[in-house]
Amino acid sequence: MTEIRSTTVLPAIREDIVLRTEDGLELVGELALPADGEVRATLITLHPLPTHGGFMDSHVLRKAAWRLPHLANVAVIRFNTRGTASPRGTSDGEFEEGVGEEADVRAAVDFAVARGLPHRWLVGWSFGTELALMHGADLDVEGALLLSPPLHRAKDEDLQDWAATGKPVTALVPEHDDFLKPDEARERFAPLSQLELIPVEDAKHLWVGETYVRIVLDAVVERVAPESAPLPTEVPADVVE
Repeated sequence: MTEIRSTTVLPAIREDIVLRTEDGLELVGELALPADGEVRATLITLHPLPTHGGFMDSHVLRKAAWRLPHLANVAVIRFNTRGTASPRGTSDGEFEEGVGEEADVRAAVDFAVARGLPHRWLVGWSFGTELALMHGADLDVEGALLLSPPLHRAKDEDLQDWAATGKPVTALVPEHDDFLKPDEARERFAPLSQLELIPVEDAKHLWVGETYVRIVLDAVVERVAPESAPLPTEVPADVVE
């Protein structure tokens, strides 16, 4: 057995994909599927702020794609929102402050639906939580998971829209977040009556360190594929790619 580390890549079927938006843009991304067995759940990930270094390879999302198809039979969709670049390529368009990105979120969900990927969940991190809250309530997803939500762009009306759906929403809020700490988050999220708020002790906005990555991925899997939680911390050495 070998320990799962920050650079560990586990088996999956990985496919470069292109999402096409209703306003005519092409967004580059990746779909990671379990190499064996049925898909138990699908994560549609929304990355942090591209003007501050966020992209589809932001480390928590990349590690989700590297690990969860094998460990939990969870499919992971990652993509660059409009105008965002990564080693995978650059998506068409320009950053639009979360407004035009509505079409990006819709395109990602439509792609998952068209592929027949089941039990779809939005997973947003930082700016990605704003996209999930602003644009995800009426989409064909089962719920949302929010990592380090800043609530800079999402308004009370967006929270109320989610509340009206009754869909589950979980927010992981770092104790030492730069933008929204747990006590303030409880107040600000009040309109979202079904919110499950999880304060994460000692964590910071960027979830740096394997300890915090494991907390995040365990929390995600516990909600979307609970039969696979908690995730193992070791795997047979011969499965590591």
